[in-house]
Amino acid sequence: MTLYLKNASYIDWRNFEIHPTDIEVSEGSSGGIRFLEPTENIDQIKTPGDSVIDCQGKYVTRSFVCGHHHAYSALARGMPAPEKTPTNFSQILEYVWWNLDRNLDSEMVEASALSTAMACAKNGITFVIDHHSSPFAITGSLQLMAQAFDKVGVSHLLCCELSDRDGPEAMKNGLRETDDYLTKGKQGLVGLHASFTVGDDLLRDAVGLAEKHQSGIHVHVAEDACDQEITKGLRGVSVIERFKQSGALEFEKTILAHCLHLSDKEREILKDSPAHIVLSIESNLNNNVGFFNPHLIDRRIMLGTDGMHSDMLRSAKACYFVGQGTEQITPDAVYQRFRNAHHYLAENGFSGDRENNLVMLDYDPPTELNSQNFPGHFVFGIEAGHIETVISNGIMVVDNRKLTTVDEADINRFCREMATRLWNKM
Repeated sequence: MTLYLKNASYIDWRNFEIHPTDIEVSEGSSGGIRFLEPTENIDQIKTPGDSVIDCQGKYVTRSFVCGHHHAYSALARGMPAPEKTPTNFSQILEYVWWNLDRNLDSEMVEASALSTAMACAKNGITFVIDHHSSPFAITGSLQLMAQAFDKVGVSHLLCCELSDRDGPEAMKNGLRETDDYLTKGKQGLVGLHASFTVGDDLLRDAVGLAEKHQSGIHVHVAEDACDQEITKGLRGVSVIERFKQSGALEFEKTILAHCLHLSDKEREILKDSPAHIVLSIESNLNNNVGFFNPHLIDRRIMLGTDGMHSDMLRSAKACYFVGQGTEQITPDAVYQRFRNAHHYLAENGFSGDRENNLVMLDYDPPTELNSQNFPGHFVFGIEAGHIETVISNGIMVVDNRKLTTVDEADINRFCREMATRLWNKM
């Protein structure tokens, strides 16, 4: 089936040029778009089964990618505070997130993935790079998550967070799950929590898996100063030096999340590495762990949400407003970071993020929108609430702000049931 977008104002996501046009959208992970010639008439070329959407007065542009998510945290919204109040980042992990992920079971993992995928789709995200953690329900979890994302219609690049913090059995199960998933030909990465919870044997095995499957490492890096302090105390080197020695930084598919507390020596190392960096500004603010410094490493930077929410437009605005005080960032530079995930996926041959992933914006600004001032509209005007239609791999997954692929109310009831059970376990 082919989808036609009639009377669209297409915003080229690369150069912001705006084209009044009709668009032919083909289905599938290898599909694309074609701008119809002025002489072509949709009514004459469409065939039975094709669909037509009238985009009169609406803007159409490329949909979005989340460069770092934690779907496993989806059931945390509104949960009771921990028995002990955290006073630093290590305690936030121990009292909140490690308590949550240890109590997840397969049904909760499924609910978390469904909830995340639905929120992403409605916010224009058609591809999610996720970093999963359920150490005592890890077997089969990546396949379960993949099925949930596929059901909603959101493409994905998954990994499970390997760590030594839950003992050798959980660590071995995580390695096995990663190997099994990648052996089946699924596109994914080899996930690690952070250097300070990863022993030398696990790091070696993770890098070995990445080499075996021609993949990369997805890991938290110096999110808090404790990562550096513990790593240096145990290993005698910094986090980035340790990852360089292990070979983790040699993979073009490697993703380093956060990278807040780095020395100039580490920045020099990263400057020459093909690895990508992903920022999640609001998570850093929430955890009070510091700010990103782009010195020497202002290339290959993507944006994510770190499980805080599923709204990449919101993440981009946070990057801009915080960046005003930390690096004097411009709207153009924020937009580049926002879109860099597309380049990461394309350069590394991952499927599911071609030009047939689109959003239709019901955005009627009070000022002119053109190719010169689009970045200003992007930062100060366009929001998730303007997203009316979302097309993923050529298929309309959101129509008039409603999901077309799943029963959202039914899934939300399931998620609330799982959340209550999870909170009681915790």
